Amino acid sequence: MRSDKIKTGLDKAPSRSLLRATGLSDEDFVKPFIGIANSWNDIVPGHVHLDRIADAVREGIEEAGGVAFTFGVPGVCDGVAMGHQGMRYSLVSRETIADCCEVMVQSHSLDGWVGVTNCDKITPGMLMAAGRLDVPAAMVTGGPMEAGKLEGVPADLQTVFEALGQYRAGKLDESAVHRAECAACPGEGSCSGLFTANTMACLTEVMGLSLEGCGTMMANDPRKLELARETGRRMVELAKKGVTPRTIVDAASIRNAVRVDMAIGGSTNTALHIPAIAREFGVDMNLDLFDSISREIPHITSLRPGGPYHMRDLEEAGGIPAVLNRLLPHLEDAPTVSGPSLREIASRSSVKDHEVLRPLDRPYHEEGGIAVLKGNLAPEGSVVKQSAVSDSMLRFTGKAKVYDSEREAMESIMGGEVEEGMVLVIRYEGPKGAPGMPEMLSPTSLIAGMGLSEGVALITDGRFSGATRGGSIGHVCPEAYDMGPIAALRDGDVITIDIPARRLEVDLSAEEISARLYDVKPIDKAPRGVLRKYRQLVQSASKGAYLD
Repeated sequence: MRSDKIKTGLDKAPSRSLLRATGLSDEDFVKPFIGIANSWNDIVPGHVHLDRIADAVREGIEEAGGVAFTFGVPGVCDGVAMGHQGMRYSLVSRETIADCCEVMVQSHSLDGWVGVTNCDKITPGMLMAAGRLDVPAAMVTGGPMEAGKLEGVPADLQTVFEALGQYRAGKLDESAVHRAECAACPGEGSCSGLFTANTMACLTEVMGLSLEGCGTMMANDPRKLELARETGRRMVELAKKGVTPRTIVDAASIRNAVRVDMAIGGSTNTALHIPAIAREFGVDMNLDLFDSISREIPHITSLRPGGPYHMRDLEEAGGIPAVLNRLLPHLEDAPTVSGPSLREIASRSSVKDHEVLRPLDRPYHEEGGIAVLKGNLAPEGSVVKQSAVSDSMLRFTGKAKVYDSEREAMESIMGGEVEEGMVLVIRYEGPKGAPGMPEMLSPTSLIAGMGLSEGVALITDGRFSGATRGGSIGHVCPEAYDMGPIAALRDGDVITIDIPARRLEVDLSAEEISARLYDVKPIDKAPRGVLRKYRQLVQSASKGAYLD
């Protein structure tokens, strides 16, 4: 066992002595040492219950004859961090989380580890660590929260953000916004729509690194603790057999994850996370894989932010096993930590609600949830959640209104300067330019709440929240800080968005773009601390914004 490095032989007496101080005795030194990477905190609603889940994992490890060690991992709540300096740290935290897991697992020669996780960057960070370390590992995702109720209608965090836009437009008063605020997030769990957190939980299950049913099982479901215990027991078995993440996840697993992502209409943030995870597993992929699979796999469920349903509805329709059953003709077989292969799970599963989870020949959209747009404005690509775009916005031409930060855009929107027919351009918010590539749910939600989502588009070298809907195109690459064409744009330039044709163009010649860029001096926001280090290492969003 790996842990023999710290517990076996006379020369390990000093480390055994220290371990005895934690409560270990002679009989423990022949058992597998299993870590629990616990991202519990009492700031993030998706994490406030993870201590109970971690305790259940510990019980399972000990029942199976292992020794459990728990260590902490940070977590950022994107909703709380939204719209201020804190959001610049969100994507950065993905790398920090992967590093934390690496440091603890390697320093203490653990035989295996379980990631107790939830929310947007924590799950991807742990998956990256799993591929990088290739030490036996499994994940327990904490589950979605229930949708709230506002005057008898389901509500979620998106409801609150859009209520602010309605307030700005004079459609709601302050008390109505307060009622939405109090109703939308009723308790523990990740936000109740198919935003980034729940998308990544679903894809973790597809990649075979969490137990069957984990991805959509609600945070308040009593079965969650038993699933956590079973994960602990299973982890000891995997550690004894030497079953590592790279024996489970390969190129086929990654392709299957993208297929499910397209079918359920997941967050555009997967276009950052899946390539970064794939890289740590030694799998080479780029944005083109998303687009090619999107043309093959239809969008078969319609969850928030683009549709009427929430995660509870998908869970009751059969969860990810039911999605796999729908996609069975398209799936490649792959192993899972559950034991049965992915196609075995798909074959024995069934769909319980044929409207929430439609058949392939009766989809909500003929193509998958994400489209990759290229053109003279995005030579390396850009990303849009096309399943959350209305038919009227699939093709859109408008005049640019250019901002050099999200703050400038917000002031302009709230000041009533935005009109139908505009394409709002928010630049210098990419991985290097921000730095940190902050999510921007506030501008998109204000526009939606103000009733302008059918007549105003947004493009950015930053990114949008998984809760964003409408004509919002993010991840424009190269970014402005790297002198991409977006840095050359000026107010009044005519921009054309054609999602079916996968084009993002500005009506400027290559010569004009080059001439303008010659005169551009990139805005340097002079970051300090971790953001400064991040800028020096981060790669393009088209590559997953990984560090190199």
